[in-house]
Amino acid sequence: MHLRPVNPTPAYEYPEHLRAQVEAAPRAPGVYFFYAQDDSMPLYIGKSVDIRSRLLAHLRTPEEARMLRQAQRIEYVQTAGEIGALLLESRLIKELQPLKNKRLRKQRRLCSIRISNGTVEIIDTTDLSGASQLYGLFRNKRMATEALTLIADEHRLCLHLLGIEKSLGRSCFRAQIGKCAGACRGDESHEAHSERLLSALKGWAVHRWPYPCAIALHERHAEREEYHVVDNWHYIGTYATQAQARQASKSTGQAFDADCYKILVRPVLLESTALILLD
Repeated sequence: MHLRPVNPTPAYEYPEHLRAQVEAAPRAPGVYFFYAQDDSMPLYIGKSVDIRSRLLAHLRTPEEARMLRQAQRIEYVQTAGEIGALLLESRLIKELQPLKNKRLRKQRRLCSIRISNGTVEIIDTTDLSGASQLYGLFRNKRMATEALTLIADEHRLCLHLLGIEKSLGRSCFRAQIGKCAGACRGDESHEAHSERLLSALKGWAVHRWPYPCAIALHERHAEREEYHVVDNWHYIGTYATQAQARQASKSTGQAFDADCYKILVRPVLLESTALILLD
């Protein structure tokens, strides 16, 4: 029997054709783009607090050799800080859908879990009013139900009490095989079951908006300034002056975006970035 020889992985070749463009890139925060020859759509979009250093890291990464061979042109947009770079990258990846990026989808609808008077509900939270405590941000009801089922498996919660399975007036099958602690048949109180559920969901809590009005997160790098306007976790936009930010804060109807929420939650709650109330 003859075995075919295995072709060795070709040795990594440093992409010299991109060196000059990388060396011309700024040591500043922002978003960068790799383009193929004459293409108007980028192959890849990335962000960094130091564009040149991040581009140099790309050039030294053998795992990205194929993309680097295709890339012929590098462009970039500077921002005033990391928050601006993260927000801009998130928006542009969704708008342009680059070939080499993980595809992010614009979220038309969102669902969350809510506990109301002991009843578990999966509700539409696209507008995220902030009126009640919510848990998790899911693209649809099916994903929320799957996540809730996984929590039930881990913490021996009852699918009847969670509203996932209909109760027929008797204990659930999972209680009979030890996967439910038995709240459905009186082995534990409904109050104890609810407490265990809330404890399990604690890490999924969607933080309530902590301010009475819109705010602006202010970033500065060298002479560049940016004001990122946010109201009730809705990212409204980024502006060059505080006056523009105040005017924009009066806007309504901006869609809630879970990716923007994840970017903004830490700087807003920890106040790690200069913050201005736009009341």
